[in-house]
Amino acid sequence: MAHFSKRHGAGDNAPRDHYAEITAQIIVALEEGTPPWRRPWDVGKAGGQMMPHNAATGARYRGINTIMLGMSPLAFISGDPRWATYKQAADRGWQVRKGSRGTPGFFYKKIEVEDRTGSSDDGRKVVPVLRSFTLFNGSQIDGIPPYIAPGVEEAPWREPESAATIARNSKAVIRVGGDRAFFSPSTDHIQMPPTCAFRSPGAYASVLLHEIGNTASVLVFVSVNRWAARSS
Repeated sequence: MAHFSKRHGAGDNAPRDHYAEITAQIIVALEEGTPPWRRPWDVGKAGGQMMPHNAATGARYRGINTIMLGMSPLAFISGDPRWATYKQAADRGWQVRKGSRGTPGFFYKKIEVEDRTGSSDDGRKVVPVLRSFTLFNGSQIDGIPPYIAPGVEEAPWREPESAATIARNSKAVIRVGGDRAFFSPSTDHIQMPPTCAFRSPGAYASVLLHEIGNTASVLVFVSVNRWAARSS
């Protein structure tokens, strides 16, 4: 999974193309998982308190930041969806761990400026501005209160027995949480939204079996490569 990051304290004056970074990460996410227009679960129910939110204010991140922070392996590995800037952490007596790599967040707004081209009637024009800032996950911050995950809402239906049997026999590591479904080769696990977010048992089973299939495909690919290497 592509992960653009920046180490705290490192000086880097090279210009960055924020639009290119965002586009690249979204493309990788779409290639690794189910495109959002085919998503058979309710994102609102899937995210809940596990959606990326600010550790200092409790506000949920919106727009592109939801995607950027949601794709960070830090949140999935640690189970902590909280994020904060270095200053926000310091202001509360917390300390970002030395050597921690920050994750970029983005602030977007439209501003009105002088139109020097003369193409507008009033001499003004509106331009979009995209600025970046660095965020750190709660697992990277010392002194922050422990994160207590909320309870999971029960689904109004039972998991299909056949799907449960296949999942059990596959020996795959399945983690539940967040609003995305994917197989992560780097951590060798399947990530699934909570069952309560799916519209039906069939929808849940289809996504789960799809991700198990992705797991099997990776294992076959690795086995074939090893066989080819031994045969050459």
